[in-house]
Amino acid sequence: MIYSSILVKLDSRLWTRPYFCKKCTIREISSVCLGFFLLASEQRCDMRRRLDENVPERGEKKPKEAPKGVNDEETRTRSSWKKWIKWTLLFLCVLYVATPFIIRLFPGLLQHLVYSHAVLYFVDLSRPSDLGLNHTINMYLTSEQGVTLGVWHTVPEKKWKEAQGKGLDWYEKSLGDGSPVFIYLHGNTNNRAAPHRIGVANVLSSLGYHAVVMDYRGFGDSTGEPTEAGLSTDALYLYHWVRARSKGSLVVIWGHSLGTGVSTNIAVKLQEQGKPVDAVILEGAFSSGKVFITFPHIFTWYYLRFPYIQYLFLDLHKTNKLNFPTDENLKKMRTPLLILHSKDDHLVPYHVAEELYRTAKTAVESEDQVKLALFDGSHGYLHNGLYRDPALPGILREFVQTLKA
Repeated sequence: MIYSSILVKLDSRLWTRPYFCKKCTIREISSVCLGFFLLASEQRCDMRRRLDENVPERGEKKPKEAPKGVNDEETRTRSSWKKWIKWTLLFLCVLYVATPFIIRLFPGLLQHLVYSHAVLYFVDLSRPSDLGLNHTINMYLTSEQGVTLGVWHTVPEKKWKEAQGKGLDWYEKSLGDGSPVFIYLHGNTNNRAAPHRIGVANVLSSLGYHAVVMDYRGFGDSTGEPTEAGLSTDALYLYHWVRARSKGSLVVIWGHSLGTGVSTNIAVKLQEQGKPVDAVILEGAFSSGKVFITFPHIFTWYYLRFPYIQYLFLDLHKTNKLNFPTDENLKKMRTPLLILHSKDDHLVPYHVAEELYRTAKTAVESEDQVKLALFDGSHGYLHNGLYRDPALPGILREFVQTLKA
């Protein structure tokens, strides 16, 4: 602006006539040229200054200009995500608070939480050979009217070749060949095709034992809805079915997790009927009143740490007949017992197994009838992996030998 003022101060007569007319003096022409030069220089400096303001510093990348309309679209998208996250969190909070009260109003929902029988392992249960059990037959038994149970019978490994192509009659007769028969009662969730349940059947078969694995009512392809009484009825029916065909062979009930409660229930009933079972094995056992607390479900861990939850839940297992009084049953049982538990069990702490062991020892005539096998937690067996332990076959074989003595 300083230089442009020079032109203004030039002789006004200069602007009223052509610059290079004869009447113009050299001084006037020089002044005009100098003025235009200075004005052009000032404009170049101003443009350079504006460019310098827009150029990013060294190392800083110049942001790309978004096409027209993109910024608005990004803003709308970001806003919609914020709303979605906000409403999702609000819904989870409401569900978190409301679920205990809903269960309190509708106790029948608790059985679905405890049994989790709707959680499936999607396989064709009628074809155990597809899972490597090519010396196993699938069958269906009716425990009571309207309840059909899916059952697998795996014969000892030594009969693998003989079992090929055989039907149900052959498998039924094989139960009386003198080999011990193990009835395996599994835990909650899934069905008899779960990998750890197949693993147990393979271990028993390799030892020369029969393995009979059942899905309770409502589990797998079995019909009906699970209840504590219903599960006990199913297990008791299967026991009598096996006993009628075993011709005096040893019959051992092996319960895992939820199945330990079923096992002790029917062991006490058989004892009261004067027909005690030969032996019971409890793997990953829990004590009374721990059914809902023990098994993992959405929100369970959080719920049990709030005061009002205690009022809502602690008596639900009784009102809905979900007691499974394992510790009380052990006080009555006189049958040989083997307790298996991993020290890193993430669902049932191993000190529960120690408590059950002490309870059982006080009830039997001889302490040798009750055995406790704890597995080192460094192996990572958790709640379902004991079948992988190389020492398990030896423990089972020794336990069976004590039964035959």
